[in-house]
Amino acid sequence: MAATATAAAAARTVLYSSQSHLKLFSFPFSISLSTKLPISLNPNLLKKNLIFFSSLPPVRCLHSPTHQASTTQIQEAIRHPNVVDILEERGLLESLTSDNLRSISSTSNNVRVYCGFDPTAESLHLGNLLGIIVLSWFQRCGHKAVALIGGATARIGDPSGKSLERPELDVDTLEKNTIGISNTLTRIFNMNMNLNNQVVIMNNYDWWKEVKLLDFLKQVGKYARVGSMISKESVKKRLESEQGMSYTEFTYQLLQGYDFLYLFENEGVNVQIGGSDQWGNITAGTELIRKILQPDGGTEAYGLTFPLLLKSDGIKFGKSEDGAIWLSPSFLSPYKFYQYFFSVPDADVIRFLKILTFLDLNEIDELEREMKKPGYVPNKAQRRLAEEVTRFVHGEDGLSEALKATEALRPGAETKLDWKTIEGIAEDVPSCSLAYDQVLNLSLVDLSVSAGLLESKSAARRLLKQGGLYLNNSRVDSESKRVEAEDIVDGKVLLLSAGKKNKVVVRIS
Repeated sequence: MAATATAAAAARTVLYSSQSHLKLFSFPFSISLSTKLPISLNPNLLKKNLIFFSSLPPVRCLHSPTHQASTTQIQEAIRHPNVVDILEERGLLESLTSDNLRSISSTSNNVRVYCGFDPTAESLHLGNLLGIIVLSWFQRCGHKAVALIGGATARIGDPSGKSLERPELDVDTLEKNTIGISNTLTRIFNMNMNLNNQVVIMNNYDWWKEVKLLDFLKQVGKYARVGSMISKESVKKRLESEQGMSYTEFTYQLLQGYDFLYLFENEGVNVQIGGSDQWGNITAGTELIRKILQPDGGTEAYGLTFPLLLKSDGIKFGKSEDGAIWLSPSFLSPYKFYQYFFSVPDADVIRFLKILTFLDLNEIDELEREMKKPGYVPNKAQRRLAEEVTRFVHGEDGLSEALKATEALRPGAETKLDWKTIEGIAEDVPSCSLAYDQVLNLSLVDLSVSAGLLESKSAARRLLKQGGLYLNNSRVDSESKRVEAEDIVDGKVLLLSAGKKNKVVVRIS
């Protein structure tokens, strides 16, 4: 009791910091001042999580050995910020298998959560970002997180949310995709996570490669009920369609269910998260765990789903859509990634700020109020969104690259262009290749037509007189202007602009 009281007294010295964590001060025992405990920035949630402090006895500044408190006692005295409450407030909670998860999220440090990512492409995309965000919230609230790459399940293909069976991927492609996704996850988590509580990345092929069919049917299959499997929403929709569903796809929920069973039994993972379309697969896992490992009760396994990330038209983000928003910089430059979020409609920006960033909700509410006031600077909220999401996915260096390109590519900007900056937008705007001899000494009017920027010389002359024709972001004032050697950026490219939006990259061959 005395030790508990000491720890409780220590807890009273916790002070709230605006830097997304708690700092510990004036402890009557040995502890580093750099020790950090994650906490939500929302004052209401802070109040919920620390309300019990008010009943604790006052602190005496004692430094004798008799007032030592263990790390475990400190953790018991300080409640975890409730990650379920945080997700709910931000619009990131769709369903829970049991509300008990809400309780243990505050009182236990034994929560270990996983989210799966099937390597069906070489990069994750914006639709996958919510899973990373929710994992990050668990990790920031002191829980252990696992990112599971589906090196085995991707060979089957998840039918959830799909009207057709996924195309089969060969082994080489799967391995290439697995490496690419692993690199993306490692990069994002390493840039953003507390190194003392790192997210673990695993591959389910590591255990599936040892599983034999007869053993699987004996150990797992006998506990699965066909009626329950057919009743899953993802299965019902496919069975009612003209294409139907193959037996291979039908078994996918058992494979994902076994992943949860394996991680629960071998890694202590007791929570699985996923998009709302994963509910059937997640509950298949909780049911297997209950039937196989908990016939007489015991530690409970939980499932949590979050809403899918939808566009304004209700379409889900994905890699199959035109213009997929990839998370790998080798697939989509940080500049283009930033520009996407800078351009989201006003109707979406507040929702995206809540679900895709870790900004305090009070700050987001203030931005929303500013948007409704006279004199609001257009795109202020979008700019904040773009900065926060780009920093999370691409780090400070990626954000700096995006901001530099954004400024440099603005017609009339004084920032000097370089070849790398222009190439960063080359896939996003029309481009052409012309020989060096064709370009050198060519009039800008003629080049504008040859490069496809404008339809005719008369249109080019008219735009030039209006002050809307730019070469490498510098306004062209003279109709006699010809391309000189020093105009060719790094000897490789030219950037032509008609007004602020229409651009053409001319590659010099």
